[in-house]
Amino acid sequence: MNNSVGSAARLLGAGLRALLVLTVICGVIYPLAVTGIAQALFNDKANGSEIKDKSGQVVGSSLIGQTYHLPKNDPNDAEEAARPDLKWFQPRPSNGLGSNSVNTQYSLILSGATNRSADNGAVNGRCTKDAEEGTLCAQVVAAKEAVIADNSTAGYRVKPQDVPADAVTSSGSGLDPNISPEYAELQVHRVAEQNKLDVEQVEKLVADHTTGRTLGFMGEPRVNVLELNTALKALSKS
Repeated sequence: MNNSVGSAARLLGAGLRALLVLTVICGVIYPLAVTGIAQALFNDKANGSEIKDKSGQVVGSSLIGQTYHLPKNDPNDAEEAARPDLKWFQPRPSNGLGSNSVNTQYSLILSGATNRSADNGAVNGRCTKDAEEGTLCAQVVAAKEAVIADNSTAGYRVKPQDVPADAVTSSGSGLDPNISPEYAELQVHRVAEQNKLDVEQVEKLVADHTTGRTLGFMGEPRVNVLELNTALKALSKS
């Protein structure tokens, strides 16, 4: 009997010592080591890839998109359609970017895109104005018409064939912070007119904030909308 109690006590003691050691190693030493390495070698990424304006204020993350909408006519009307603020470069369409009363520029409702097929609502294999209301094709056609209307100015007319796919479709996550250089360039004349800037100034801004393929062959060239709009704000105030 005494031997059994002694064995159980030794096993319990060994288990508690192992628990204590593993708790210190896995719960204290390892997290501190990983955090220290991340802060030392990847400080920007470890802290959320923050983007700051000229004053040093954090305006968001380079990893998650933001919306640039005008205030609602009725803030309490959940059904009121959002209206883009045309003085800013606009991101991809997305149901994953929302707003709330705390921060109307940076709040997430959900992440995800549609599960509809690419030809949902297509007529004879094409997305046309005859697409049934509520289908993906109808949404794409409406988005394309809005892009053409919003970005055409007195001296510049957007051609339907110049509207890139990312101007009328959301990304897989619905939170993509980037747009294609083609979509950014399509918005240049409108942004220049709205901000009373020269087109050449805005074109240079887009060129300066265009990132090429990773390692020269992975992914596609892209423009981070938040970084671009932060630079646009600084240029407009200068």
